[in-house]
Amino acid sequence: MNNYQPATRRTMYFIGVTTASSSIMKVFPAWAEHLGLDAVIKGFDFPPGDAPERYVEVVDFIKNDPLSLGGLVTTHKMNLLKAARGLFDELDPYATTLHEISSISKRGNRLVGHAKDPISVGVALEAIVDAGYWARTGGQLCLLGSGGSSLALSLYLHNKAKAGGDVPAKIIVTARRESSLEEMRHVHREIGFAIPIDYVLTPTPEDADRVLAGLPRASMVVNATGLGKDRPGSPITDAAVFPQDGIAWEFNYRGDLVFLDQANAQKDSRHLKVEGGWVYFIHGWTRVIAEVFDVEIPSSGPAFDKLSQIAIEATTTRK
Repeated sequence: MNNYQPATRRTMYFIGVTTASSSIMKVFPAWAEHLGLDAVIKGFDFPPGDAPERYVEVVDFIKNDPLSLGGLVTTHKMNLLKAARGLFDELDPYATTLHEISSISKRGNRLVGHAKDPISVGVALEAIVDAGYWARTGGQLCLLGSGGSSLALSLYLHNKAKAGGDVPAKIIVTARRESSLEEMRHVHREIGFAIPIDYVLTPTPEDADRVLAGLPRASMVVNATGLGKDRPGSPITDAAVFPQDGIAWEFNYRGDLVFLDQANAQKDSRHLKVEGGWVYFIHGWTRVIAEVFDVEIPSSGPAFDKLSQIAIEATTTRK
């Protein structure tokens, strides 16, 4: 039996591992005030791969507690949906394809699960690269890591390619384990992936270095491994050479961001554009907040810039 207490105010939940250390705990109150949400956020921490019944309990609580409006899920996206699938009345197409959810919301008495990552990471990508970038430069996309965020970005680009949009000439995905690459291959086979792609096994950082060495100029290199946040280190060594005139994007926004340091060390010599994980953090949370509270939140323009500024102020001035 769980010990969840009924919410006394409109509440959004953050289901993760170490939620108290996330910047969202400082940012959400400021955003809620600005957006007029009259709501609070509460974290629920579970160890990775927790017992299925624990996931069922938290979803059942949210579903049946009137003032619990929904939540954002990290780390447990696949396991939570696998355990609690029967409690959801509706899943969006991305959740069905990825077999995971990152957003829980309610519409009337219906509980809805969304996989928002392909949307939020896609919006973040478009904020980094200018219109027509891929066709103009011929750059490729190198995704270091084949986990959920990497797969989400590939699905966004797949759908964009099918719609005739500007996408990389080629995608290279790396992973330390063949099983991880095979999981991504399986999803890509199911959807008939629309962009040329190579899946490269890189058991060591030196192997990943060699992948970077083969990239053409203006390519983008993404750290989608979690190294630097969940675990120390970087997927590449200090000897790795980034593509000339390229883009280095660190998905993580907190932790010992070694990959970001490595990219910044070559920023001038390789004429790199270096991006941290802040833009992804902002888009990831605002997309889910919009869903949970059923409000419109723009993904660009002055109103979005204001939310970004509020977030920066909240994390730099509040204790």
